[in-house]
Amino acid sequence: QKQVVESGGGVVQTGESLTLSCTASGLTFEIYHMAWFRQAPGKEREGVSCIWYSGRTKYYIDSVKGRFTISRDNEKKTLYLQMNNLKPEDTGMYFCAVRNRGYGDDCQNMFHEDNIFGQGTQVTVSS
Repeated sequence: QKQVVESGGGVVQTGESLTLSCTASGLTFEIYHMAWFRQAPGKEREGVSCIWYSGRTKYYIDSVKGRFTISRDNEKKTLYLQMNNLKPEDTGMYFCAVRNRGYGDDCQNMFHEDNIFGQGTQVTVSS
């Protein structure tokens, strides 16, 4: 059974940093694209960043470019999201996602709900 568990969320002030982690189990981690999604209060869940199974190609939405860095350690079956210069609009529940099939084309094509998601970790940025 494929499963992912997020950790690392918390309450920070504007301009501070957080690193989220996502540990996977029950899957051959190195063949799956991975992504981070977030859901702000009252809004739909949105894709934030993704990374190819190889780790060589990454994608970010415009609002986090230059501030967030996605990475993965295939040996540890772990996905990371380094978030710097956090803003109040980054507040939300952050979810790790595994593409529902191995390999594939551009990872941003997994920005939809047909993935395997974790339970999420809350990030709150106060002004």
